[in-house]
Amino acid sequence: MRTQLFRSAQNALKKSSYGSATPLSTRAFSSSSSPERKVTILGAAGGIGQPLSLLMKTNPLVSTLSLFDLAGTPGVAADVSHIPTRAQVIGYDKYDDLDKALEGSDVVIIPAGVPRKPGMTRDDLFAINAGIVKGLVERIAKYCPNALINMISNPVNSTVPIAAEVLKNAGAYDPKRLFGVTTLDVLRAKAFYAQVAGIRPEGVLVPVVGGHAGKTILPLFSQATPQANLAGRDIEGLTRRTQDGGTEVVNAKAGKGSATLSMAFAGAVFADACLKGLNGVPDVVECSYVQSDITELPFFASKVRLGKNGVEEIMGLGSLSEYETKALEKLIPELKESIDKGIEFVKNASAKE
Repeated sequence: MRTQLFRSAQNALKKSSYGSATPLSTRAFSSSSSPERKVTILGAAGGIGQPLSLLMKTNPLVSTLSLFDLAGTPGVAADVSHIPTRAQVIGYDKYDDLDKALEGSDVVIIPAGVPRKPGMTRDDLFAINAGIVKGLVERIAKYCPNALINMISNPVNSTVPIAAEVLKNAGAYDPKRLFGVTTLDVLRAKAFYAQVAGIRPEGVLVPVVGGHAGKTILPLFSQATPQANLAGRDIEGLTRRTQDGGTEVVNAKAGKGSATLSMAFAGAVFADACLKGLNGVPDVVECSYVQSDITELPFFASKVRLGKNGVEEIMGLGSLSEYETKALEKLIPELKESIDKGIEFVKNASAKE
């Protein structure tokens, strides 16, 4: 039974979170023939970091798994190292060793920071996590400037612009290599849509655009496949639930946690897509929050095609329903405010240094 459950989890991870016409399976690169790839997780001993470390250890595309956190990392590394898979695991828990953790990394995943708690606003998160992200990205710019950066630390709407400004200041910014991980919004949209439509979620595709917080999250159910022709009230309800998915988990855990397990799975799915893109697997398409010109905003989440250099193509919004068009107009000001806040944070911090 345990073996069956483990294989089911692996098979689910092999599928793209958004999906495409071409099956995206790690069978395209076996453990023996795929390139050497180092993945580093910053914040590996936290609520997201530990299950994310487990999932990345089971990914056959990973040859070296580097884990960093300020406490508990050697234990996490020892624990997952007992899993007989390709990835060699090293754990670091001293800030002075961050250079070793990062050097040679192909993908850096950042779940570091504090999680959201009941009553905590995005501003509360920003006050703590902005500084953490700034410090870590400064090290990335120095020790692995060519790595693909997968930003999980919230608020993503602001932390991605923070990372971009830090990289610019270091002369190491490549917009094709910086991603805000919005995959959890896609997973929620798929799961909730399937429940209401009464269909299996494995074959559902729902693009999610905009940002990664509250009303800036815009699932495009009009483009969902298969199309279930749901009533307008159902679409509105699904949209609100997708936007409030994080709060739903925080409340359900009664102050004892946030969305750690589903976020770890989402982070593993997106990192897997990045690795496939780096390895030349064709038609790897995911939704992600990246530097974009498809709207008036400098950063925006949409479908992107991944390749050997990171973002190969930023895909357009497609045809929107009237409801989605209005929702898009409403989210723009809020998302812009979050982007500006991240940019100003780095400017102010740099002025003080």
